[in-house]
Amino acid sequence: MNTQHSLLRNTANPAVFTVKPFRNRNGKTSYRVSGWLLGERIRQNFKTKDAAVIARCTWLLKQAQANSSLRVVSTFLTDAQLREAEAAFHKLKESPRPLSFYLDYALDNYREAKTDTTIEAAVAAYLIERDNDVKQSIIGQRQFDNIDKELALFKEFFKEKTLAELTTAKLLEYVRRDSKALKTQNNRHAILHTFCKYARAQNWLAVNPLEGVKRHRIDYSRGSAESLAAEQTAQLMAHVETLYDGAFVPYFALCLFAGIRPDGEISKLPASDVRLVNNAINIEPWVSKVNMRRVVNIQPNLAAWLRAYPLDQFPIIPPKDKMKNIAGKLSRIRKQFKIGHDVLRHTFISMHVAKFRSMGDAALQAGNSEKIIGKHYLNVTTAQEAEAFFSIMPKKQTAQKTPADAPAIVAAPVEQTVSASPSTGTVETANTNICADKGGERAPLAA
Repeated sequence: MNTQHSLLRNTANPAVFTVKPFRNRNGKTSYRVSGWLLGERIRQNFKTKDAAVIARCTWLLKQAQANSSLRVVSTFLTDAQLREAEAAFHKLKESPRPLSFYLDYALDNYREAKTDTTIEAAVAAYLIERDNDVKQSIIGQRQFDNIDKELALFKEFFKEKTLAELTTAKLLEYVRRDSKALKTQNNRHAILHTFCKYARAQNWLAVNPLEGVKRHRIDYSRGSAESLAAEQTAQLMAHVETLYDGAFVPYFALCLFAGIRPDGEISKLPASDVRLVNNAINIEPWVSKVNMRRVVNIQPNLAAWLRAYPLDQFPIIPPKDKMKNIAGKLSRIRKQFKIGHDVLRHTFISMHVAKFRSMGDAALQAGNSEKIIGKHYLNVTTAQEAEAFFSIMPKKQTAQKTPADAPAIVAAPVEQTVSASPSTGTVETANTNICADKGGERAPLAA
């Protein structure tokens, strides 16, 4: 009974190891270590007490390791390095790949940031890159001007600061500083995100502070797109013909009668892609705003404008060495005729849908979706107005005759009197510049 009781006691407390003197048969005294390890009884004699104590400590350590998953290994790591390694493996407990994979990735991709770079120096370098993009027609001049203006305010806001001092909270404070409209805040966010991305690529920032920060979600409620009437278009083109020997005629003609985007696309469109031979304009992906190729049909009146002002003599954008302050001159024309940024393109799409009654074809030629066409351009104007729009012809005559089936409206600045016929409900114009078609009938310019 006593033996059984002792066995149960040691099993219940397996970490107890005793060291006791033991007299051997030869009369010599040794020291016996007794106890239990992982359910197995341990009993061993040692010649000296010190050896017995060492053995007892070893078994106690093995028991502790078994209880806590600790292991005794030889290593060159310091205690601090061991703790860091243990912490790393703890973080990767649920990860699908080993520690070495993530270590290799960090070594290949991480670069220590140069935290002493000032915001002013970084902005200056960034603007040089964007200016090169303008020269290569990657972005438009208008987009560059917006970036330049915003970053000038950014530098002033963070005057004499370094990039290392930028945080997500500080950048969002700048973006939302004056409670401007959500769209304005989104535009600021986009410019700064791209700037920080550039700084990150230059190793000036360890991370992009705006990475993962979402912009505001805006539910737009837009109506019909603003566009010009046929009469306004005729007056605009007549005026452009009289300016600078017609240097701006191709620019306005392509934007109005082919829907080329007024800034980004028109500045990148090569004259060689405007092909009168097959009456088509090829918009390549690097020209297109949406990075997709499309083909725009050249309507008969646009062909007449391009023959009267051939692109080999009248470049789409006048060269800077022959004309100064092109942007200012275009801005004055827009201001005189109260033309918004995309009104020329909006006019083409609205008139195209009204004349040809096909949202699908309009979407293909404009580089938009049918949903956008239906939402903003359908039923903006009438078929009669669209017919008048696509009949606007240049005042300058060409050797090649206009097709007989294309009624022509000669664009010339004139005074007009507009009246409505009570019997028919149609709009009539007096003193309107018109051109007789082959049958001699007069086609007044719709108001």
